[in-house]
Amino acid sequence: MELFENSTNGTKKQSTYNARSIEVLKGLDPVRRRPGMYTDTTSPDHLAHEVIDNSVDEAIAGHADRIDVILYKDNSLEVTDNGRGMPVDIHPEEKISGVELIMTRLHAGAKFSSKDYTFSGGLHGVGVSVVNALSSFLDVKIARDGALYNITFRDGNKDNDLKVIGKVAAKKTGTTIKFYPDKSYFDREKFSRKALSHTLKAKAVLCPGLVVTFLDELTGEKEEWQFHNGLKDYLENSFGDKETLFASPFTGEKILDDATVAWAVDWTPEKNDNLCESYVNLVPTPQGGTHVNGFRAGLLESIREFCGFRDLLPKGVSIAPEDIWQNIGFILSVKLTDARFSGQTKERLSSRHCTAIVSSVVRDAFSLWLNQNTEAGEKLAEMAVEHAKTRLKKAKTVTRKRVTAGPALPGKLSDCTSSDPEKSELFLVEGDSAGGSAKQARDKKFQAIMPLRGKILNTWETDPELILASKEIHDISVAMGVDPDSDDISGLRYHKICILADADSDGLHIATLLCALFYRHFQEVVKKGHIFVAMPPLFRIDAGKEVFYALDESERDSIIKKIQRRKKPPRINVQRFKGLGEMNPLQLRETTMDPDTRRLVQLVVEQQGHEYIEDGKNEQATQSEEFSSSSTSSSSSSSDPEQMENKAEKVFEILDMLLGKKRAADRRRWIETKGNIMDDIML
Repeated sequence: MELFENSTNGTKKQSTYNARSIEVLKGLDPVRRRPGMYTDTTSPDHLAHEVIDNSVDEAIAGHADRIDVILYKDNSLEVTDNGRGMPVDIHPEEKISGVELIMTRLHAGAKFSSKDYTFSGGLHGVGVSVVNALSSFLDVKIARDGALYNITFRDGNKDNDLKVIGKVAAKKTGTTIKFYPDKSYFDREKFSRKALSHTLKAKAVLCPGLVVTFLDELTGEKEEWQFHNGLKDYLENSFGDKETLFASPFTGEKILDDATVAWAVDWTPEKNDNLCESYVNLVPTPQGGTHVNGFRAGLLESIREFCGFRDLLPKGVSIAPEDIWQNIGFILSVKLTDARFSGQTKERLSSRHCTAIVSSVVRDAFSLWLNQNTEAGEKLAEMAVEHAKTRLKKAKTVTRKRVTAGPALPGKLSDCTSSDPEKSELFLVEGDSAGGSAKQARDKKFQAIMPLRGKILNTWETDPELILASKEIHDISVAMGVDPDSDDISGLRYHKICILADADSDGLHIATLLCALFYRHFQEVVKKGHIFVAMPPLFRIDAGKEVFYALDESERDSIIKKIQRRKKPPRINVQRFKGLGEMNPLQLRETTMDPDTRRLVQLVVEQQGHEYIEDGKNEQATQSEEFSSSSTSSSSSSSDPEQMENKAEKVFEILDMLLGKKRAADRRRWIETKGNIMDDIML
């Protein structure tokens, strides 16, 4: 029995925690216990996407050219494809049929490598088993080897064994899955016909030649789609009667060894509803991600180059991302061999290397197009310049909030030029050397740099009145515009404060001290989500002319394996950074400071750490981001007050153990038993 003292109120809590307390969830129980971790529980629409995506993966691999979907009156959904059909033979190790294994086991599938699927939306072998877990009944029919097989499941468990129920033509193959979503798991029990129709049409657009049909039994309406040149037509249909800048959208496609990039883009003279859609391996990514970041960066660089070459920019005016992003409409489709998403619902792409791939491809293609279509290019440039002038005019009316009439700003603070706190960022950088590189790497319009000398004071047990005696902490407080232990943060001068330290143990120590400072003495700033920790890479990987960056050994090994799978792998050279000082300004900007490619971890109390990659749909200057949790906590648990309190207590206990002056014995015991487990320190 362990006794824990709650330091916030001095009361004792007693609990029993031993091996019997540990639950092991087997089969599909984890899905039914915490469905929000695996799917969107607003409606069963995402279950439909999982089944449809499996059929689409067969089409991408070249094994299917038709998908038929039926929405029945009883709210069941049937998806049929003419692909190879799910495996019906017995798995050599698990001793059950392939289809039963796929439907009843998490992380069972054929998409972990590129042996059977070069590009696929399925990554973890989770999707269709989640559908089974959250369905009251599921029926699978498989045509292959001249026979028609059938197996059924009820509440995620096998209802009838796999058996042959008929014969089919020797060449006929395919899979039919019909399922009834269990309404108890969803806020809205019915499928959205409109959403299904939109998704299926998009699949047909993105997979040329694929025939997709959709029958709504309730209304009797049947739709059929097949496109051979779909992106251009799809975007034009999306614009409808709206006027566009170009006579025809700018389109293109580039096929690389491990990626394919295709797009269609145009602009409207007036603001539109942002007719913007992005896909990865034909899976929609409504929250964007690194592929959209690269697309935006490539377009921006091309337009800037075009304006500069033709001297179209007035003095003092420069084009920012939001100047071209307000009136844009685009369809972006990327196929990757090793796509990484944020969360099982795959709403955002997080594959870092994709940004550089898409940016390079789009930049080259759009630069050539603009110079071949100068009249259209000048229209776009004129619109972007007008937006830039309007933005600059509005910026002059915003005054930066400062500290109450008091000390001047620290001399070592290199401030940004933006007057809007919402658009401003402050980087607290370890060391003068790294601070110098950061000053060259930053975008001085909205990024301020303040170098810190060595480790700051451990403020965990220091009175608020005394911490300002430390010059470093005094300068941080003045630069932020907030007094320690104050609930009033109206004077906050930057809405994003980023801790930037080396990736080694000393850097992590400094980051921990700063996190403790903010958590203990600037709690309101933390609660409002203004504190972040930048994640500089530990490795640079050169593969021929390509450059990759990895945060740690596991990401390094993953990138190397991916490169080695190519038909003609280039020579690989790996460099380990000892610290930020080893990076030149260009590398530091690309990996750690550029909103399009950096990684930030937000300091929060209620939940575990949140990893963010800037959202390509949003404007870079406003820095308004849609976040996705790097933890797998369900939405229901994150809003439970008792669980929030427990997590806050755990954070306090860990920090107290790490930094408390009287906790040396506890620290030693922790280092001896858990010092090699990094995941135990999740702030």
